[in-house]
Amino acid sequence: MTLKIALILIVTVAIYLLPVPEGVDPRGMHMAGIFVGTILGLILQPLPTASVAIVGLAAAMITGTMNAKKEALMGFGDSTIWLIVAAFFIADGFLITGLGRRIALLFVSALGKSSLGLSYGMALTDLVLSPATPSNTARAGGVVYPIVASLATVNGSTSESDESRKRLGAYLSMTSVQVNTITSAMFVTAMAGNPLAVSFASQHHVNITWGGWALAAALPGLVSLITMPWLMSKVYAPTLKKTPDAPAHAREQLKELGSMSRGEWIMLLTFVVLLILWVLGSSLGINATTAAFLGIAILLVTRVLTWKDMAANSGAWSTLIFFSVLVGMATQLNALGVMSWIGNSVGNMVGGFPWPLAFAILALSYLYVHYFFASNTAQVVAMYAVFLGAAISTGTPPMFAALILGFLGNLMGGLTHYASGPSGVIYGSGYVSTREWFRVGFIASVANVVIWGTIGTAWMALLGMWD
Repeated sequence: MTLKIALILIVTVAIYLLPVPEGVDPRGMHMAGIFVGTILGLILQPLPTASVAIVGLAAAMITGTMNAKKEALMGFGDSTIWLIVAAFFIADGFLITGLGRRIALLFVSALGKSSLGLSYGMALTDLVLSPATPSNTARAGGVVYPIVASLATVNGSTSESDESRKRLGAYLSMTSVQVNTITSAMFVTAMAGNPLAVSFASQHHVNITWGGWALAAALPGLVSLITMPWLMSKVYAPTLKKTPDAPAHAREQLKELGSMSRGEWIMLLTFVVLLILWVLGSSLGINATTAAFLGIAILLVTRVLTWKDMAANSGAWSTLIFFSVLVGMATQLNALGVMSWIGNSVGNMVGGFPWPLAFAILALSYLYVHYFFASNTAQVVAMYAVFLGAAISTGTPPMFAALILGFLGNLMGGLTHYASGPSGVIYGSGYVSTREWFRVGFIASVANVVIWGTIGTAWMALLGMWD
């Protein structure tokens, strides 16, 4: 821990003391040093995430880099962050009522006669839950993985030996992670870092709505969801191809659950209302955060959720603190001219190329630099705004650049066993070895680059998102 803190301090002070570039406010490099130190702290974790953020905020205030009244706490008023927090509570409703598990079992009972069918069942479960579950780790670890583990065990596949794990568990585990990265990319509210990307994009005068993101991601996302389980069955094939007993096993568990409870019905109807408002919100004049809070209000009034449930959700409150701090810091960096300077500097490196080539280089760099990150959100916070600024400076259409980088911020989550929360959950099960993960994760990333880079690009051009 001491070594981690020393490294953070060295990096922070080194950047803090750098000469101020032309066009940057004198406080700019001070803010940059504290921001980078905070990001490094989030990666190295000498303290819990929220604690690191509070320490960083305190440093920014005590050094005069951020004014306590006007600048330091501005992130806590960001409606996008409250959308993330609200969605955490909505996701609790799926877990508390058992609706998420029921949905998974229904898909397995319908599609689970083969290993490929099981993987499609898991994919559909993830897709259905993703719009209202910003913690992709909770989605993967709390709903999907328990079903995967149960199905693997029932079919004689455990992590105790190579032969056993490769029977079914390894395939389902790896596929569930790669699918999770895709569903996370399809909705603003499917991964906690997405609303941050939206917030950072707005600083470049690119306004992305919930419905706009979902529409842009719909076609490439669905193609990826159809392709990925099949691709995994070819490059990481299970030895067990047929699972005739899985549907019966799922039906037995559904029978044990009984008919849908009052809480499940309320949760289902609330979710439908939320989806309608999120999709049509811009037309109805209803902000996505407003819709989310309406959903929470319904769940509280009907006692599907209680304040005790909400207060106990430490993940939501931790998210509120560290996201608010980071957004405030990033906004300050932009206001002080640091982001523009970095973006222009990076843009100048590829400035001599036509914008399609320049953006391709930037996008691939943004994707594969994730080998050095252990969190999607940490990279979004550290690099999204910089790469977006660089892309725009090369002439790339702003909306197109903002969305592609937003999607990539999710698709990178399956590259390694430490790339994201879901990856960590699945790797911890022991079904997938490190060497296998690096090989298969890279193959999956190439497939996603091809699909989102061709079909996604053409689709967004058709939608007029190149303007």
